[in-house]
Amino acid sequence: MAKSNVVELEGRETIVDALTELLRVGAEKLIYRAVEGEIADLLSVHSERRLADGKAGVVRNGYLPARELQTGLGPVTVKIPKVRAKTGEPVTFHSALVPPYVRKTMSLEAAVPWLYLKGISSGEMGAALEVLLGPQAKGLSASTVSRLKQVWGQEYQGWCDEPLDNDRWVYVWADGVYSGLRAEQTKLCALVVLGVNERGEKRFLAMEDGVRESTQSWREVLLKLKSRGMNVPKLAIGDGAMGFWSALEEVYPETREQRCWMHKTMNVLNCLPKSSQAKAKQALHAIWQAETREEAEEAFDLFIETYEAKYPKATLCLQKDREELMAFYDFPAMHWQSIRTSNPIESTFGTIRHRTKRSKGCLTRDGMLHMMFKLGQCAEKNWRRLRGFDYLAKVITGVKFEDGIEMTQVDQAAA
Repeated sequence: MAKSNVVELEGRETIVDALTELLRVGAEKLIYRAVEGEIADLLSVHSERRLADGKAGVVRNGYLPARELQTGLGPVTVKIPKVRAKTGEPVTFHSALVPPYVRKTMSLEAAVPWLYLKGISSGEMGAALEVLLGPQAKGLSASTVSRLKQVWGQEYQGWCDEPLDNDRWVYVWADGVYSGLRAEQTKLCALVVLGVNERGEKRFLAMEDGVRESTQSWREVLLKLKSRGMNVPKLAIGDGAMGFWSALEEVYPETREQRCWMHKTMNVLNCLPKSSQAKAKQALHAIWQAETREEAEEAFDLFIETYEAKYPKATLCLQKDREELMAFYDFPAMHWQSIRTSNPIESTFGTIRHRTKRSKGCLTRDGMLHMMFKLGQCAEKNWRRLRGFDYLAKVITGVKFEDGIEMTQVDQAAA
């Protein structure tokens, strides 16, 4: 018996929310005024076009058939006016606020992937939106959601081919986001690359499916980024267990490497008994939170000396990436918070695992990628520029930094 995640509310159609109704009516009036302002601007642009008797050459010509626009407040009726040109070239009015054929607000459309992510299937989507928006939430059936998902697929394909040579990419983060999907006996994961450009704007650059996190899969991702015009990044950040690093050495050998301290801390602690993990975690934090590389090196040596005798696997796990763990000290201190870990990717896709756990095999490979793509687009709209973005130009031009502080020419000569 199929289980539904949608909880029906009895008597939903009888619930009258005076405040919501007031807001909905107010929204209709607001849209009407805004559209009237748009057409007034259009008429003013063509005000010089006149007939022989002096009358206006471009005039209003009634309205298009009224249509309902689905919003978070429920359906809002909109009427778009028409214009007619009596002389010269024809004139058509298109509202920027309510474009032709649009029947859903962008915020409502963005809610669909989030509902789907939280476990609402295509077949349940109509019922879920009816619970949220009321019985008037029509035009959002399972077939509509399926068509919308097809549009996501087309948008994803176009996004994958967008050129990247219009920006200078300074830092890139790479990570593999695992799903519940399987191809034969191999677990699939999405290979995600996020970059920050010279203006401090963060953007997803790649989301590709791969077999685990193999070198070959990452090589294909990086080669495609290179073919799209991505320059050589100054620094790449990621987990040390990935095949990404071998692929990076082949495709972008000049890029510096920074291992993610969050992943490294978890890996080291997994080699220790629970009774020792709390103190060991503090000791690890003392390394990457040190003000200078010298202090970090001392804390690093202290950790090795403290735990090597009893827990050699833990110290070996830490030591093998020593140089790559300390790379951030050669970059501006304002950027340390962002470049020490792969959190920009982890925080965005943390909830994807809840969705794939719940669905198990229900998502297809393409469906997973398209969903992640839409979630990524929603997340990008809320991202702020990188803290200390004005230092990125200096990183690009090769200005040297020591312990996060810009070195003067005198300092560089002395060094």
